[in-house]
Parts: sequence; C-alpha cells; structure tokens
Amino acid sequence: MEWVKPKGYSKGEINRAGDILISDNYSEDERNKALEILNNWRAIHSYPMHVFKKRLREKARTIDKNSLTVQRLKRVHAIINKLKRSYNGHLPTMKLSQMQDLGGCRAVLSTVNLARKLYQDYFIKGDLKHKKVGEKNYIDNPKNDGYRSIHLIYKYNSDKGKTEYNGLLVEVQIRSRLQHLWATAVETVDFFTRQAIKSNEGQKEWMEFFKLVGSAFAKIERCPLVPDTPTDEKELCLKIKEIEAQLSVIKVMRGWTHAVKVFQETIKQNKRYQYFLLELDILREKLDISVYTKDNEQKAIQRYAEIEKKNIGKKEFDVVLVGADNITDLKKAYPNYFVDSGEFLYAIQKIISKY
Repeated sequence: MEWVKPKGYSKGEINRAGDILISDNYSEDERNKALEILNNWRAIHSYPMHVFKKRLREKARTIDKNSLTVQRLKRVHAIINKLKRSYNGHLPTMKLSQMQDLGGCRAVLSTVNLARKLYQDYFIKGDLKHKKVGEKNYIDNPKNDGYRSIHLIYKYNSDKGKTEYNGLLVEVQIRSRLQHLWATAVETVDFFTRQAIKSNEGQKEWMEFFKLVGSAFAKIERCPLVPDTPTDEKELCLKIKEIEAQLSVIKVMRGWTHAVKVFQETIKQNKRYQYFLLELDILREKLDISVYTKDNEQKAIQRYAEIEKKNIGKKEFDVVLVGADNITDLKKAYPNYFVDSGEFLYAIQKIISKY
C-alpha cells in the first residue's frame, strides 16, 4: 500500500505551524496552511506507527492470547492543547517537531504481571533496532492524578527501504486491563462533563475521585500506590464511597451509556476492516463509525483531517482514527467512545461495597 510521504517541510516550518495554530494573531489563510503542514507531519508517522503496532501485537499475543493492540494518530485538538500547555510564561518547553506521541500504539494485557512480562521480554531483553529515546514507568511510579501505564518513546530507524521515515518518533504504551479501564473512564468523564481531568484541569471532586480509584486499583494489582492517598484500605474505600455518593458517579455514567446510540456502518464482524473513524457528537447523542480497509488507510487519514478541520474548537464533538484488528477489539480498546463503562463501574461497585 502507499504511505504518506514527507513533503520536505523544515523543522522551522513545522514548529511555526504549531505556533500559528495556538495563536489568535494569524489570518485564516495562514492557519489553513499551518493545518496542512501539521496534517502532513502527523500523517507521515502512520508508517513507523504501523511497524511498531504489528510487532507489538505479535509479541503481546505470545504472552497473552486475550491481549488488545491498537494504534492511533493524535487528534489535532489534542496536539494544539498539548502545545498550549507546554508554554511556561512566554517560552515553550516543547515544539511541534519535538512532540513524541503524534503516532502511538498500545497493548492492553489481562493482568499487570503480563504487562510487565511484555515490557521485559520485548523492550528490555528484545532485539529492537530502533533507538529508545524515552521511558516512563507509571506503574512503578504512578502519576499524581492516578494514571498508571508504561510509556516508551522510540526513534524509527530502517537501514533498508522507507529510510525517509527515519528519525520519526513513536510512542508505545503497555498497560493492564484494570489500568485501561481507569484511563478510558477518565476520558469519558472529561468529554461528557467538558473537563480536562486528563490534563489536571478538572473539577476538584472528580479529580480526587480518580486519584483515589487509581490507588484502589493499584492495591488490587499489588503495585505502588498513587502519591498522597490513604495506605489503609478501609480509609481509601470509604473516601471513594463518599465522593461517589456526592457525584453520583455510577448513576451518571450509566446514564451516558444509555444516551449514546451506536451506529455501526455495515461493520458487523467483517475482518476486512482495520481502520475505524469514530465521530462522537454529544449534542446529537450519536456515535458514527466509518470503516476502511487496510488499503484505504491514507483515505481514512485524509478524511480524519477534513472532519477535524470542520469541527476544530467544538467541545461537544470528538473524532479519532483508530487502527484495530476488528470491531470487538475496537470496542474493548476504546470503550470511552462507545460510552461502555460497565467493567469500570462494576469495579467501583465492588470497592464501595467493601465497607
């Protein structure tokens, strides 16, 4: 299949495009050109991302036959928001050309021990020819907000063919099923309540709830707890129970599940489809799914860019292009888009019913 080729933009042009898109001081023509540059810069990451996802899936399945492996190109609004957050005063701490997660793939394994085994076997003892340039183990060192996962950043390198993609960065995430339920629940709440808990910009009570739940899940997995949370299980569970009652978490999230109508556009279980364009519209209470075969990936990427451009700045609308082996894996890997919080809420129910 044909992959998007780099158009030869310099790092300076790419960084300037990022600067334009986070500012209100440029014309519409300048912003459209900047968006064109950003879309090409993002799209060329699809090939190295595909290479990593293919190998990751093979390794994950040898360790856990029930593992999930998906890939995604970062959403434009997420890119812009991340660039905005990188500004410290008037100086940016990161430019668009330096962003490490424009293309990423993720493996979700049944247990934390299996996730650790994949990490050890593939990324520590493995024979990857690509250079690792970054690593953060949020399982052993959870983030303050409760997030737990392993993140690895690699610089793609090929010594034969496709050398035009050398130097591009790809992020690999490894997490357990329980860690995945937590992360996708945060994204669901963020979208439906117009918060940014994921970026530490949310309602205090919701942020505290997820921080405490992160620790409760860590206790279940016998992993290090989230900083500044109770170490005593009873105290931890009672605090979660108190905030759950205050926010009506279970009732509210179940309500969202019933509200969204899923339209699966002739998908069923057709294994020919490997790319899924998800458009979630909260005002219309609707999730639209467009499907593409492996050979039509670049068409999907182009459509992704068109929809994002049309809806940029709309908080009630979200779109993402996901690569998955089938619709079943897609639903399991992105339950937040299908507003399927059943497993997460079942885990919460078990925690708050202990005491």
